[in-house]
Amino acid sequence: MARRTKEEAQRTREHILDMAEREFHRRGVSRTSLEHVAAAAGVTRGAVYGHFRNKADLFNAMMNRATLPLESEILRSGERTLDDPVAQIRGSFVAALRATVNDPQARRVFESALFKVEHGNALRGVRERRLTGLQRRVENVERGFRRAARLGLWKAAVPARTAALGIHSLIDGLISNWMIDPEAFDLVRVGEQAIDAYLRGLQAGASA
Repeated sequence: MARRTKEEAQRTREHILDMAEREFHRRGVSRTSLEHVAAAAGVTRGAVYGHFRNKADLFNAMMNRATLPLESEILRSGERTLDDPVAQIRGSFVAALRATVNDPQARRVFESALFKVEHGNALRGVRERRLTGLQRRVENVERGFRRAARLGLWKAAVPARTAALGIHSLIDGLISNWMIDPEAFDLVRVGEQAIDAYLRGLQAGASA
């Protein structure tokens, strides 16, 4: 019975997250209340609070559910055991582009995070999560570039941190522009070309 109750609670939590994802995407985060989410999920407001402390906690849980698999691949870029950190960096960012195109859930969540969050005191936790996530991703990509340089696989004209910030900004910009008009270009094809050109350009600059 206890196991069934735990499984039911987990199903309820996932259902609330599903409905929050829909409501945040439809209304915008600031205009979506926990009452809206509860009504969409067919549960009480208290049931929502039973799983999430506040709206920021709910939003962050929704983000984590969709982005953690992708984020973990980017964070792996800093691992000391990698034989080719640059290949890991490239592959993890290409995976993010593919997920944006092919995974409807990831796409909705990315779109809500990019265009539908109006930061204020009530959503301070959302901003803090984004900042922490950005810092962790950039730091791990930076470590990956540094390790590749130690292995003799990478030599660039700019510091590793600059290279890490640049490739992260490149991917963020591509995803943002594609979401405004998905018909404008093939995100994965153009993204791979842009990543490869960026990486080649950094190394060409070092050679020059």
